[in-house]
Amino acid sequence: MLNYEIKGGSMPVAICYLQNGQKIVSESGAMGWMSDNIIMDTNMKGGLFKSIGRSLSGESLFLNTFTSANGMGKIAFPCSVPGKIMAKELSHNESIICQKGAFIAAEDSVSLNIHFRKKLSSGFFGGEGFILQRITGPGTVLLEFDGYVEELTLAPGERLKVDTGHVAAFDPTVAFDIEMVKGLKNIFFGGEGLFLTTLTGPGKVYLQTMPLQNLAGKLSMYFATANTNMRDH
Repeated sequence: MLNYEIKGGSMPVAICYLQNGQKIVSESGAMGWMSDNIIMDTNMKGGLFKSIGRSLSGESLFLNTFTSANGMGKIAFPCSVPGKIMAKELSHNESIICQKGAFIAAEDSVSLNIHFRKKLSSGFFGGEGFILQRITGPGTVLLEFDGYVEELTLAPGERLKVDTGHVAAFDPTVAFDIEMVKGLKNIFFGGEGLFLTTLTGPGKVYLQTMPLQNLAGKLSMYFATANTNMRDH
């Protein structure tokens, strides 16, 4: 079992304490700091085809494996944007489906794979592409989400409509699809785009309040204004 603590409020960091010989696998570039007795090995975990699948789902082709040698070691994984780091304990063959780029680190026993959406409409219009991440236990996985995260449990047949990008993760039992916004006024003046994501239970869903692509869109407006003002002067 992974011994860890998550600190830092809205700019969190996951600090993991590894026993002698214990391993943890992370996304390339995720490590913030580590004790001197941690040994790093960069590799294509699972082989070439699994590595290619990870890259399609938004992660790097190579993963880093960190091993504690000569006693207990400490390694830290800070978040890359304001948000939340969530630790998920997965039992044997238990999975969670995540957005691109959510994976930070996990125990060596955890498996990372691509997850294809079954319906083409979900892939073409979902805003996050056709491929998601499927992370399977056993073991602890550390996930990074954007902003505050709301956890909801959907009953069988219960449907939830979500604006594009706010779906951070969900159980494999939850059905994911896309539907078009109804009404011409809603489409042209509603500001929500043409499509909404629909999630149908049973299962748990994790919704994030500040999708990175939304934040980038807001900031780009200010950058464009600043560049215009500079040219005018």
